[in-house]
Amino acid sequence: MRTVTSRERAAAQAYLRLLESTQAVLSDPRLEPYAAAMLTHPMAEADEALRAAGLSGNEAHLLRLVAALRASPAAERGRPV
Repeated sequence: MRTVTSRERAAAQAYLRLLESTQAVLSDPRLEPYAAAMLTHPMAEADEALRAAGLSGNEAHLLRLVAALRASPAAERGRPV
């Protein structure tokens, strides 16, 4: 098993922030009309983090990283992984 780089970890965390932001915005009907504006920053952050980690176009690897990040005991305690 290879070690996850800090850039890969940052990309997975940015993806999770985008996912959680999207869920929050789209679950509130009052916020839906503003979804594009509210998600611009999280989308840009995730795109940049994916590029920096060399994960653009490598969704399978990204999703494995996300799954590992979500499954980590530190993440369950709310600590950065």
